[in-house]
Amino acid sequence: MNELRYVYAVTRPFDGPLAEELRGVAATRPYVLHHDDLVAVVSAVPADDFDEIPLRAHLEELDWLTETAQAHQAVVAALTSLSCPLPLRLATVCRDDGGVRRLLDADHDRFVRTLDRLDGRVEWGVKVYAEAPEPSREAPAPASAPAAGSTGRDYLRRRLQERRADEGIWERADVVSRRLHEELSRHAEADRLHRPQQAQLSGAAGHNVLNAAYLVPREESAAFVEGLDELRPQEPGIRVELTGPWAPYSFTGEEGDR
Repeated sequence: MNELRYVYAVTRPFDGPLAEELRGVAATRPYVLHHDDLVAVVSAVPADDFDEIPLRAHLEELDWLTETAQAHQAVVAALTSLSCPLPLRLATVCRDDGGVRRLLDADHDRFVRTLDRLDGRVEWGVKVYAEAPEPSREAPAPASAPAAGSTGRDYLRRRLQERRADEGIWERADVVSRRLHEELSRHAEADRLHRPQQAQLSGAAGHNVLNAAYLVPREESAAFVEGLDELRPQEPGIRVELTGPWAPYSFTGEEGDR
């Protein structure tokens, strides 16, 4: 079977082997490829799925894309316990081991600068959601359709009230998000604001108002988490989620490249 090379991450040489049970994309076993002062973590993957034309088709398939992204993340997460990896873009594929070495040569200086900048640091993710309030037992049912005996004006009035209630929560969540981001940025070496996630893709409840990432020295992570807990709002309808620590995916590009 014709095989290509899937590259997960670049890092410096590290002690210790990859876990025997670790599996990457297409259920393949990753291995370490040394080249000069850098290391690439790689899997041999089938060309039938990862050559240019089939790969382009797969990237339009949500289930395949989700499974591949999860496998990619699993390998990078395993690396994070052994080194400070520089994750590469999803579906970075080379023809063979020689192609991986050429990739390391071509981007050597950028890889080294980025690894120096990220050494000893992790990424924390913070998301803020605005959630529509649950109706109380006394409250009328949502005005999805005019109730029997009501006028069109009554129906429109209820719809307007519901809309204003939702907008009020979103506005409060926006204020909370701005305050959180301002404070958390002071305790991080760098931050990135990502596009809010769509509920139908993420599966998370509520309207995503803030989707941010923060670069934090590993030894300062506990203080960062404690600081978020102190800032966490107590008002109903606003939910704050913390994820991490991750490899610093959001900070792999240099400022000039972004």
